[in-house]
Amino acid sequence: VQLQASGGGLVQPGGSLRLSCTPSGSVAGINYMGWSRQAPGNQSELVASILKSGLVNYADSVKGRFTISRDNYKNTVYLQMNSLKPEDTSVYYCSMRTPYRAYRGQGTQVTVSS
Repeated sequence: VQLQASGGGLVQPGGSLRLSCTPSGSVAGINYMGWSRQAPGNQSELVASILKSGLVNYADSVKGRFTISRDNYKNTVYLQMNSLKPEDTSVYYCSMRTPYRAYRGQGTQVTVSS
């Protein structure tokens, strides 16, 4: 089973994008879902996470601009990104965890540029 992320692309500053991530097959018991990002030469940064309970966590750099959500029936996690800035340019990775295994997607490129 692999995580399939989509929704990245090129957007102008101030624009919006919505990322989605879903497993390629059946996975039971997903508790944690999250998005991280890594730009060339930079360390990986946890952007947002959401537990099955609905508890969410955001990096300070995206608070008020990004919203993470999930569909537990579809095992899908979303990242709504508004008011995008050039510094949000990065490869975004989704991840999911069950009590027994962790999954990480292949990444989707987000470029914010005029």
